[in-house]
Amino acid sequence: MVRSDLLELDLASLSEKLRAREVSAIDVTEAYLERIAATEPLINAYITVTADLAREAASAADAEIAAGRWRGPFHGIPVGLKDLCCTRGIVTTGGSKVLANFVPDDDCTVWSRLSEAGAILLGKLNLHEFACGGTSNNPHFGAVRNPYDTARIPGGSSGGSAAAVVARSNLATIGTDTRGSIRQPAALCGCVGLKPTYGRVSRYGVITLSYTLDHVGPITRTVRDAALMLNVIAGHDPNDSTSSRVAVPDYTRFLGGDLKGVRLAVIRDLAEWYEPEIEQSFDESLRIMKSLGAELDEVSIPSFKLGVQVTGLVARPEMLDYHQDWLLRHAHDYSDAVRPLVEGAMVIPATAYIRAQRARAMMIAESSSVLEAHDAIVTPMCMTTAPRIGQELVRAPSGAEVPYLPTFIAFTGPFDCTGQPAISVPSGLSRAGLPIAVQIVGRAFDEGRVLQIAGAFERERGPLPPPTLTEGTAR
Repeated sequence: MVRSDLLELDLASLSEKLRAREVSAIDVTEAYLERIAATEPLINAYITVTADLAREAASAADAEIAAGRWRGPFHGIPVGLKDLCCTRGIVTTGGSKVLANFVPDDDCTVWSRLSEAGAILLGKLNLHEFACGGTSNNPHFGAVRNPYDTARIPGGSSGGSAAAVVARSNLATIGTDTRGSIRQPAALCGCVGLKPTYGRVSRYGVITLSYTLDHVGPITRTVRDAALMLNVIAGHDPNDSTSSRVAVPDYTRFLGGDLKGVRLAVIRDLAEWYEPEIEQSFDESLRIMKSLGAELDEVSIPSFKLGVQVTGLVARPEMLDYHQDWLLRHAHDYSDAVRPLVEGAMVIPATAYIRAQRARAMMIAESSSVLEAHDAIVTPMCMTTAPRIGQELVRAPSGAEVPYLPTFIAFTGPFDCTGQPAISVPSGLSRAGLPIAVQIVGRAFDEGRVLQIAGAFERERGPLPPPTLTEGTAR
């Protein structure tokens, strides 16, 4: 009999039970495979489910654990990979028809490290085509749906990664973040999304969107689970020329305790407006942090208001460089939404790219200056809750309708430009039952401090009520 109760355990708790042999990796894997079968008609989080390989890996994990060869907290733990992550012998589509039959010869470094740690791959997760958007409404593999309301988007581009975690069809997943694609879906779906410092996690074997903006990181249920996953995937990789040699600590040792003596810079002006419920939730988040002992200062980083434009002018030429050969040979296999984005980059002048990089240097300098006097920066995550699938405009309090995407990357894109670590943590539900989140940003390679603050806030705030997975309605 499949044990559905196993699905409610977080990574840290399940790992302890696996090590003590109170549960088996086979039982865990079967529970998740059954959950995938039950939820996929509603959520569509997966492109490929690797059921047979998962069962083989689970059997091997049980044998090793029984023999006393425990590899660590990920031994026997089910995980999923955004389908930008190359996996040897397993189709890797990038969410596009262009790579519908691409089977890599090598694993990406992130999966190599998780596999060596004993993780079990349940499958490859759906996304916005080639990570070129924020809805995960994929024309080739179908739209991913938000577990809190299946009529709404999960965010993107790592929509399947976040939706699977919240729908309990995976325990911990990998996403990528170029303008917010880990944090935004985590925020809209109601889980934790961590964008590490640029260079902290190898990008080798991960299909590129933007060479200088891409980050790879965890999407999990809890802050502790994110810390455990970062412990495994972080560290220098000689296969990635941008990979840092900064030493990797045990990130879990930063968790616990209050926020006494922690000084936080609060930034509200990255957007001209918020939905009232977003602002209320943010104010309550700040109150919680203050109650834990944090000192709060309102600050402004003027150059960050250029974030949407700068990330676009940097990302699109770099995207064109990566895609140019495919575009020449397979233009008809790109969707009608993504192909113009790539083709349009051909008319962006080199001077625009250079000026964007100069503006980016200013953003790094100004944010670093703020963090000289503060331990971290705190911002809202999004201006609104999750829009409906197919909804391209959102309504501002003034009544004006504005494009959806810029309202969501206004808070996240600047920190892809700066390369600083940033985490999205759930802060509550709207009256309609949709998740809201807060963002915490730290100094370069200071993920430990970011996790400390996020963990203290999460512990005091408590978990969100789980979604009911009722089609077309929020909880």
